[in-house]
Amino acid sequence: MRMKKRLFAALAACAVAAYSLTAGATLKPGDAAPGFVAKASLGGDVYDYSLADALRKGPVVLYFYPAAFTKGCTIEAHEFAEAVDQYKAEGATVIGVSHDDIDTLQRFSVSECRSKFPVAADADATIIRSYDAALPMKSSMANRVSYVIAPDGKVIYEYTSLSPDKHVANTLQAVRDWNAKHKAQ
Repeated sequence: MRMKKRLFAALAACAVAAYSLTAGATLKPGDAAPGFVAKASLGGDVYDYSLADALRKGPVVLYFYPAAFTKGCTIEAHEFAEAVDQYKAEGATVIGVSHDDIDTLQRFSVSECRSKFPVAADADATIIRSYDAALPMKSSMANRVSYVIAPDGKVIYEYTSLSPDKHVANTLQAVRDWNAKHKAQ
């Protein structure tokens, strides 16, 4: 019995260590943001979203979320929707990405995103993987990760937390900080 407890403790420690390594693998400030084009919905209308096109207009807040219509993702979508005008005032745009299909996101973009910003479908998790934004224990789904990307395509801010609470405040502050630094130059 004692040997089983030790083995269990050792396996648990290994799992925590593996999770820690995976959880810290997100892109960091200064990294190049991978470009992508994906089917997206804004207000229920489907179109091809291009990160490169969005960056021509200013900084982009790219946030990944696990699944549409779940409690935390709904809270986060509402908060981003409420803050869209503040991002626009700073010259920034917002895009959400999840593994959901485009049909689901058409509904989510209207009801939860309140037709304020687009959400892109990444059903095969290609974008999620390219941004190292997968859930550690389920790599086909996105973790809750927010990035701010400068117009030059470099990541200027990254925040990872399964809690939706600080993603909007943190990314909005990162955009403001970036603007303050670049307007002074």
